[in-house]
Amino acid sequence: MSWLSKPASDIQITHGARLWLYVVAVLITMFLVIPTLIVIPMSFSDSQYLEFPPRIWSLRWYDNYFGSTEWMTATWVSVKAALFTVLVATPVATMAAYGLYVSNVRAARFIFVLLITPMMVPVILIAIGVFFAYAKLKLNNTMPGLVLAHTVLALPMCLIVVSAGLRSYDMNQERVARSLGASRLKAFLLITLPQIRFSVVSGALLAFVVSFDEVIVALFISGGDMSTITRSMFLALRDQIDPTIASISTILILITTAALVLTQVFGKSDSG
Repeated sequence: MSWLSKPASDIQITHGARLWLYVVAVLITMFLVIPTLIVIPMSFSDSQYLEFPPRIWSLRWYDNYFGSTEWMTATWVSVKAALFTVLVATPVATMAAYGLYVSNVRAARFIFVLLITPMMVPVILIAIGVFFAYAKLKLNNTMPGLVLAHTVLALPMCLIVVSAGLRSYDMNQERVARSLGASRLKAFLLITLPQIRFSVVSGALLAFVVSFDEVIVALFISGGDMSTITRSMFLALRDQIDPTIASISTILILITTAALVLTQVFGKSDSG
């Protein structure tokens, strides 16, 4: 029996019948991924301008990036903002997911949709609203303001991932612990949380990626010493074509890809 004649699902659809779907998926993936991957060889060019393919290979622009105080400051701001976002968004999302999961309130579904609204609203609208609110609260160009805004954007992803982990968890285990005298908090920390830990870690990694890659909100509320790396890249690309951007983009691609791969690994571990 050839590979094409083998069933691809429980309803006996063969791989041969789905061959057209596989071809379309590969073409779409190539269309989305190849433009991104082109940046990688461009980052190793010695040219003064963005060039593909490079005529001369060099680490010139990586040296320029790591040797620049401005770029390093912006990178450190992004890293700190992403880490603080993880520390805020992950516990809040975990508590919200748990509360909604064990709640018998009829409005729980509505509250869940309300909490993931930032995923459905255009980011530019969120950025404008945050900018005007921060102007009154004097949070523009501050780390707390940046973390709070990024938390709003990262919270829906964390909430969805943790909620999915809770749906595959047998709540009777926690009920048994509580029947033996454990408080709800102790039962959650000792019984439930270890069971869904991979979902929590996956949510934290996604929160890091959302914060680290965010640019639109950062354009409105950060600047000066609080400028993120993505904001600095956008402004540099707008004002001048600096090949350093290609080297930074390559590093961001590697960081984001590593985080997403770890998310998949933890997700499979949790479902297993």
